[in-house]
Amino acid sequence: MKADEFGQIVLTEDDLCNLFMDNPDIKIVNGLTETTIEFDPNLELDYIPALSKYEEITSSLEEFDSKCQSNWFMPKEYQEMDIAKWLLDQCKTEAELQRVGEELIMFQERDMFMLLKYLKYLVDTMRKNNVVWGVGRGSSVASYVLFLLNVHRINSLHYDLSIEEFLK
Repeated sequence: MKADEFGQIVLTEDDLCNLFMDNPDIKIVNGLTETTIEFDPNLELDYIPALSKYEEITSSLEEFDSKCQSNWFMPKEYQEMDIAKWLLDQCKTEAELQRVGEELIMFQERDMFMLLKYLKYLVDTMRKNNVVWGVGRGSSVASYVLFLLNVHRINSLHYDLSIEEFLK
């Protein structure tokens, strides 16, 4: 396997054969390959790997980064969910509603709603698969929204942590 100048992994036919031979149960969610792959329609695969032909990138690093940030690999239900409504529905007090409202404005100003949706998906997936993650660390614990999403377990309202510490 090799990577291009932007860090994308590009698989050769040999790489693909070795992957499938060494790991018959592997499911490739997204990948790039040097050649077009034609699958035999008689193969009894329960999925078809999402491989696309690698094409050299001619855009700038900024354009490439922007394009990558628009590709969130999560189920459609998470991509389409109203994360603001979900978060507001989790609030039980006026203080919680006020804090979530303030934070949502800050997240919206930074165009980070897709990130919040992805974090919801990530936490749900980790919980479903019994993955253990930390209690929380650093400035992220100042976010009550991240607490509601279960990204961390520190209630910033209880400890009177300022949101200004998080989204500087």
